[in-house]
Amino acid sequence: MAALTTEAVRPSRGGRPRDPSRDGVIRAAILQLLADVGYGALTMDAVASEAGVGKATIYRRWRTKQDLVVDTISDLAQVDGAAPPDTGSLEGDLRQMMRGYVAVLNGPTGAAIKSLLSTIPHHPALAAAFRTGPVDEWRKGFEDVWARAEQRGEVPAGMEHTMIGETVGAILVQRWLITGWPIDDAVADEVLDTVVLPVVRHALSSAN
Repeated sequence: MAALTTEAVRPSRGGRPRDPSRDGVIRAAILQLLADVGYGALTMDAVASEAGVGKATIYRRWRTKQDLVVDTISDLAQVDGAAPPDTGSLEGDLRQMMRGYVAVLNGPTGAAIKSLLSTIPHHPALAAAFRTGPVDEWRKGFEDVWARAEQRGEVPAGMEHTMIGETVGAILVQRWLITGWPIDDAVADEVLDTVVLPVVRHALSSAN
């Protein structure tokens, strides 16, 4: 998974077309504030101050705080390079994606997401944005990787819809969210080499 970016530009919820040159710094400010103070304490004025822009710049883009956060969550689906890695092997693709996953979880985006997890269940608009934004994009990326591996004969058909497919990110998320244990590239490699790939090989041998 490549680093997340905020280059996508959608029509303003406030009515006036936004200036894309300011989007990056505003998005970074929103993520930082979500990580620092959470959704409840976030204010539109605080975003303007953190981003170093006028309040009118924020209110032209979003009418409410919920609009602002929904839009930000949706933008998390936008990734550099768009397409998932295609290294020519399942092992190479998964290793690259899992390391990218680690970078996201350890960065500003991960911190902001963690702060929102207790809020999302109580705000349907936020939950919908999260499901159709980053979750859906990451799911599609892994599905593409599994589909290419299936075409190369590396895995049985339908692997992306099995529990095996879910293990790729599950252990990393558990460490990040539940245990608080550190995750890095070495941990991602260990999960891939000692858990995911052995299970995949067993599934392939069983299918044959």
